[in-house]
Amino acid sequence: MALHLSWVFIFGILGNAVSFMVSLAPLPAFYQIYKKKTSEGFQSIPYVVSLFSAMLWIYYALLKKDAMFLITINTFCVFIQTFYIVTYFYYGPKKEKIVTVKLMLLFNVFGFGVIFLSTFFLPNPSIRLLVLGYICMTFALAVFAAPLAIVRKVIKTKSVKFMPFTLSVFLTLGAVMWFFYGLLLKDMNIAVPNILGFIFGILQMILYAVYRNHPKKTVEESYPELQLSDHSIVVDDDDNNNVGRIEGNNGMDGASDKV
Repeated sequence: MALHLSWVFIFGILGNAVSFMVSLAPLPAFYQIYKKKTSEGFQSIPYVVSLFSAMLWIYYALLKKDAMFLITINTFCVFIQTFYIVTYFYYGPKKEKIVTVKLMLLFNVFGFGVIFLSTFFLPNPSIRLLVLGYICMTFALAVFAAPLAIVRKVIKTKSVKFMPFTLSVFLTLGAVMWFFYGLLLKDMNIAVPNILGFIFGILQMILYAVYRNHPKKTVEESYPELQLSDHSIVVDDDDNNNVGRIEGNNGMDGASDKV
């Protein structure tokens, strides 16, 4: 039993460490926004969705009561994603500010409110946790499928400009850590989405190896809408010209979070 708890602790610590680094990946891009005094060319949706994902996983972890590492990383994700959103909102053009407010109301107010009210008052705690777990898992799976847009773009342009290798490595490592963390806790809502995260992470690294030395085709725009995420979980990018992906995750950023 003690050995089991030790491994849970180890994978929880490692998952938190990797997700922490993924969550900080957009900082160079936001430094460029600060220097240029404009967020034009970037989108706020990855950060709004990452915030939503972190809120979901904190709610789930509080109900579960034995997933402290989910609470720690997603609490940090709530803080850092809020910082990104506030910065984006401050420097964004009026049209983008309106879009950001609408997204916040849709995901973080209405979406989370509906999920909270429809689950919190369920009389059976086990059913409540089960329903919320399925919601979190479904959302995490959707977030992990987001990089398909990046994969398509890499194959189409034969360029890895939009897919930073370091970030792909960290996202893959995060998926492995959170998979074993969920497996040891016997929580498939945490473990299962990270299987998909691992597969997509490996796929991204294979594509990077295939196309990294390929003659670059001319690309007319930066495609800032094609963003890798943490979500969790998590989307993020360490390229100064692009903003990262959704963290999905269970913050495992992934985690979007984030898983």
